[in-house]
Amino acid sequence: MIRISLLGAGRIGVIHALNAKANLNVDLRYIADPREEAARDLAEKVGAKVVDVNAAINANDVDAVIIATSTNTHAELSHAALNAGKAVFCEKPIDLDINSASGVAEHVQQSGLPYFVAFNRRFDPSFAALQRGLGDLGKLEQLVITSRDPSPPPVEYIKVSGGLFRDMTIHDFDMALWLLNEPLRDVHAIGSCQVDPAIGQAGDIDTATITLTTVSGAQCVILNSRRSAYGYDQRVEAFGAKGMLQAHNIKPTQLHRFGAEGENSDRLEDFFLQRYAAAYQAEMAAFVQALVTQSPMPVSVQDGVNALKLANAAYASLEQGKPVGF
Repeated sequence: MIRISLLGAGRIGVIHALNAKANLNVDLRYIADPREEAARDLAEKVGAKVVDVNAAINANDVDAVIIATSTNTHAELSHAALNAGKAVFCEKPIDLDINSASGVAEHVQQSGLPYFVAFNRRFDPSFAALQRGLGDLGKLEQLVITSRDPSPPPVEYIKVSGGLFRDMTIHDFDMALWLLNEPLRDVHAIGSCQVDPAIGQAGDIDTATITLTTVSGAQCVILNSRRSAYGYDQRVEAFGAKGMLQAHNIKPTQLHRFGAEGENSDRLEDFFLQRYAAAYQAEMAAFVQALVTQSPMPVSVQDGVNALKLANAAYASLEQGKPVGF
């Protein structure tokens, strides 16, 4: 039985709490959040006790800490949990600053403690099946990752998010590194503001195309937009010498209707929590299973650092208007 404390009772904290509670190998003991009402409401739902952050981290009867707080606290809380001898499950990104994220990675290496970065898309059933099937394609030659949100977040969030590449595209960067599975040669990013002028005024972009090239010449194209009129657009296509694999969008049902007016089906999911519900369940199960079996974490702290490095390289390419080495 893995005894866990949860830090953060916001919307992603709620998802992690419910998935941890549903796992038969988990005893979710403590919840901490500066917003006492939110912490109490969630604690009542999962049968946990509300404590302050220090108590949740340093409790003697806790094996692991889930960090589901705001991004600017991830590194500090990671260090605190590692100092307390706890395994860590940390929401992405580890930090917006590469030096801070690398500092956490160094601490993890020194401590020898398990550390999991929550890149949930690796655990989406369709994406995971695509990754398992890559060997059937022969050499992977082209990879296309499409990720478009239904609508942009508030500009107030944009201002503190670290920008499109560190906030949104970082998931796609992790997916690309995971699926390509070889070193990159260069990164070329182009971007613009086409969805909301206020995003541009805040110093960010809302539309981007990024091309990654590996040392062997394989190509990956990432397509991003903060707006998709038809719902949450999440697809992956892998093309190789022997064929192609496609992971399509998810809809509430797979029902197709046919009539005099033609064919139609359900609209795509509108929110990431619904679209990736199965992925969130699977990533928590993978974290717990790794602790139970004392196996390596399926997404490491170095994976988190690598995705952030790639985001920074994409920004360098965007600013310079040309490909940059990676």
